[in-house]
Amino acid sequence: MTLSGLVDLVAADPTIAPSVDDARRGLLRALDLTAPEALRPVLVAALAAGSGRPALLITSTYREAEATTAALASLLGDERVAYYPAWETLPHERLSPRSDTVGRRLSVLRRLAGHDELPAPGVIVAPVRAILQPQVAGLGDLLPVRIEAGRDYDVDEIAAALVDAAYVRVDLVE
Repeated sequence: MTLSGLVDLVAADPTIAPSVDDARRGLLRALDLTAPEALRPVLVAALAAGSGRPALLITSTYREAEATTAALASLLGDERVAYYPAWETLPHERLSPRSDTVGRRLSVLRRLAGHDELPAPGVIVAPVRAILQPQVAGLGDLLPVRIEAGRDYDVDEIAAALVDAAYVRVDLVE
């Protein structure tokens, strides 16, 4: 169930309508609005709907980002909202981030680059740590290596694709 009618109602409010119109026409590169917490997802949905370009919503915490993503999904639909998680590790730690976190980040970047089955999201929600962490250019162009059972593949092509995806070639895998 989506609550898109609520978005239209808020967008038509005389106080908010000028900002919404400017955002939808692309006249604003950044916008700083103050609103009660309950109104924020509706306001973001109103600003993002019809603009034709993705909006980036930065939250202060993971929990706030996840809650806002869920609220926006109920307003815009699941495919129009994407959560861009932060690494669970700090840059100086010798730990790798979880594979599902890496996958979620790459999925959002591929969607933005137009290399995914899903369309580009209208709103990307990210905690501030996700935005501050360094990122390698061109990750959105990195395509996943897909291997299906029962099909024949050139081993050298698969090996090259895995090396391009940052896998390390070793003699033995257990």
